[in-house]
Amino acid sequence: MSDRPLNRILHVDDEQDIREVAKLALEGVGGFTLESCESGVEALEKLPGFNPDMILLDIMMPGMDGPSTLEALRKLPEAVETPVVFMTAKVQAHELKAFGALGVVDVIVKPFDPMTLSDRVREIWSSCNDG
Repeated sequence: MSDRPLNRILHVDDEQDIREVAKLALEGVGGFTLESCESGVEALEKLPGFNPDMILLDIMMPGMDGPSTLEALRKLPEAVETPVVFMTAKVQAHELKAFGALGVVDVIVKPFDPMTLSDRVREIWSSCNDG
């Protein structure tokens, strides 16, 4: 990936309450700069101007779901190499294997703990940069 520090995170989730909790957790607790999007379409519009270091992406959304959003994001030059983490309650072994095949670097299980979310994101970032 890169040696730069993790600062800018694009978070995509159709549920407003989850976006608000994630914003408090990642900005307030973690000190990150967060851009929240309520849909895959909005993420595609905001990503080029925001240039995130990491993308947190919900799986189940109306319209464009997480996998189709990921596919569309990968077509943007700015997002080809950006680490993507799915955030989902769908964590059975066959689902995790399918997510890995799509090229996500990890999965954060929902519901997540707001007090540890930023630490978990930093752990994933470190593992991306370790090789």
